[in-house]
Amino acid sequence: MMKGSGWGTADIPGLSGRVAVVTGANSGLGYVTARELARKGARVVLACRSEARGRAAVERLVGEVPPAAVEFGRLDLGELASVRAFAEGLPYERVDLLVNNAGVMAVPYGTTADGFETQFGVNHLGHFALTGLLLPRLLAAPEARIVTVSSMLHALANIDPGDPGSRGKYRRWVAYARSKSANLLFTHELTRRLRGSSLLAVAAHPGYAATNLQAAGPRAEGRRGAERMMELANRAFAQSAEAGALPTLYAATAPGVRPGSFFGPSFAMWRGAPAPSWRAPWTVDDRAAAALWAASARLTGVDFDARAPDR
Repeated sequence: MMKGSGWGTADIPGLSGRVAVVTGANSGLGYVTARELARKGARVVLACRSEARGRAAVERLVGEVPPAAVEFGRLDLGELASVRAFAEGLPYERVDLLVNNAGVMAVPYGTTADGFETQFGVNHLGHFALTGLLLPRLLAAPEARIVTVSSMLHALANIDPGDPGSRGKYRRWVAYARSKSANLLFTHELTRRLRGSSLLAVAAHPGYAATNLQAAGPRAEGRRGAERMMELANRAFAQSAEAGALPTLYAATAPGVRPGSFFGPSFAMWRGAPAPSWRAPWTVDDRAAAALWAASARLTGVDFDARAPDR
C-alpha cells in the first residue's frame, strides 16, 4: 500500500546491484530520476540523444552524488537504428528498471528519421521498440519494472485508430495528447501480456513540473513571445523538477505497486506527493490497446512476446 502524503526520495529503498536505464536523463525529470536512483545505489545508464549533453549530465551527477555509478549511452528515440544500436550495445545481461521518460511536447510538425510524426515517433514508438529490444534482459531480472512517463494532458485526445501518427490535419497539442494516451495504452496492453511474470509495467506523470520541455516547441519555431510565456508560467504555477519526478520514482521503486498502475501528483493531478492518478477511460480499452500494439509492432519492426519464460 502507498504511504501517506509525505512520500519522498528518502523513502526509496536501497538499489545496490540493480541496473537502471533512464531515457532523456540529461535534464529535467529524467536527470532527477537518474540522480535519485543512483543515490540509492543503482547503476544508471543515462540514455540521451546528445552525447555532449549526456556526458555533461554524467559529470554533473557524479559531482552531486560522488559514489554514483552512472554512464552515458547514446539513444535517439527518433531513429530506430539508434534504438537498436543502444540495445545491442548495452553491456548488461539484465536490466532491473527501464524508465521511458524522454519526450517532446507540442513541437512543430516534423517527422523522425523513419518517417513518423515526431511526437508519436519519439514519445511512443521509440519507447515501444526500446522496451521490446530490452525485454529479455528485463525478464532476466527478478521483479524488474518498466515505467513509462505519460502526462495529465493525455486527457485532451484519444488515439485516432485510422491516423495514430496525426498524418491528417496536424494540431500540436492534440498530437502530443495522442502520444501520451499511446503511452498509457501501451502500458495497459503490456500489463496484460505480462500476466504470470514478476516484471511490472506501470506509468506515471509529473503533473505540471517546470522543465525545458514546455518552451522547446515555441523555441524551435522562433516564437519568442510564446517561449517567454511558457517560462513565466513555469515560474508562477509549476512545481519543481524534483517534485515532478516523485511519481516516476514511486512507480519505479515503492513496494506494493500493482501492475498497470498510474501515478501522479496528489493535488488535482497538478502538484503534491505521489498518488494513484485518474486516467481517461479510453486508455484502458482492451481493443484499442491491442490495435495500437499491432500497429506499433508493424511500424517499428519490433514485435515481442511479453510472456514470462518457462522456469
